[in-house]
Amino acid sequence: MNRTAYLLAAALLLASCGGSAARTGRAGDATRTAAAAEPVHYTYRVKAVHPHSTSAYTQGLFFAEGLLWEGTGQYGQSVVQRTDLATGRTEVLFRLPRSEFGEGIALVGGELFQLTWQSNTAHVYDPEKRTGLRDHRYAGEGWGLTTDGEKLYMTDGTANLYTIDPATFRRERRTTVTLRGEPVELLNELEWIDGRIWANVYTTDQIVIIDPATGRVEGIVDLRGLLPDEDRTPGTDVLNGIAYDAATGRIFLTGKNWSKLFEIELVRQ
Repeated sequence: MNRTAYLLAAALLLASCGGSAARTGRAGDATRTAAAAEPVHYTYRVKAVHPHSTSAYTQGLFFAEGLLWEGTGQYGQSVVQRTDLATGRTEVLFRLPRSEFGEGIALVGGELFQLTWQSNTAHVYDPEKRTGLRDHRYAGEGWGLTTDGEKLYMTDGTANLYTIDPATFRRERRTTVTLRGEPVELLNELEWIDGRIWANVYTTDQIVIIDPATGRVEGIVDLRGLLPDEDRTPGTDVLNGIAYDAATGRIFLTGKNWSKLFEIELVRQ
């Protein structure tokens, strides 16, 4: 989505990686607390590259049933589609009305959930019958969505991570995501990986790895340079989209209007 007003806030987030205790001059217990909460830093290694449609403004991404599922944004262009990476074949499952801007998606209990940016509506579909099941209303904006297989987890562009009951879409819990004790704003697309939530931080080349029980950022993945400069065009937007194949351990990343989907592995720094 075109949220350029958040660029300054994103810059402040990146600056926070320098450590809050050092900036404030606090020492002693505060320094020890900050050190204890220091996240693990990672870079990456590209293992494989797949084509990705430059018309897909990626808002939600996950891997299930051997296929890559993707929710896209932009008014008049928002769809949910799934792709067979082996053949490259893509099929569109659902299209939003022109008045709605698609956001995060998740599949739980055989039901497909799709957020909308500012329409305050979550759509629920039967992906096999290609029919809508119900809609849920929610307050605020919709950004990222993922699931642990039972509950949904949602972001709204703030530092909040909401735990949601899929049956009612009621918010059961709100957790503030923090890095060294400071809130992390602009949490965007989400993925559940091995008991942790990975979140794109909007407008940055960083993913944060979050303990969902505490909200603490336990890891930071630096993905600068993932999409080479020669593959960028005036239409290329920011990193966004994390998918995990639990059966093989593969991690997929892409971005809004990117020409490539990357399979990566983490490299601890």
